[in-house]
Amino acid sequence: MPFSFSEADIERIETILGVTAKKDDSMARFELSDEDSGRRITLEIHHKVSSPGLSEGDFTNLVSVYAPASFLQLQGCTGFKGSEDLGEILFVARSGDTANGLVVERHAGCSLYANVDTNLLSTDFTQLAPELIMSSVALSITEDLFGDLG
Repeated sequence: MPFSFSEADIERIETILGVTAKKDDSMARFELSDEDSGRRITLEIHHKVSSPGLSEGDFTNLVSVYAPASFLQLQGCTGFKGSEDLGEILFVARSGDTANGLVVERHAGCSLYANVDTNLLSTDFTQLAPELIMSSVALSITEDLFGDLG
């Protein structure tokens, strides 16, 4: 069964990010700011997006981050992991042999990891080139979301 954001998922994200979402039937919007750094971003989760490439009645998940100088979007989100201790949510879109991840931080930070080879997620990180370590470690925490897809 394809992943879909539930009301409980949105509530968990609210708890981790420390902000209440503005919601409607198909979207949750989180406005985050950090006074110390002056950063501010807006996270939107669209969880009932229809597309011409999808069968009738099928939907996809769209996660977008709006920042003063950038816009990031993760299409086809297939799951997420969150950490209250770190104050972070990692949204992931996995397809075939690649994974993409969008990390949103409680303190209005954001990181994107794109087209990461899923074989790297279970590799001994000490054997990787330094440039590959951060994305591999970050996305490796989502492996249990996907069973035998990788």
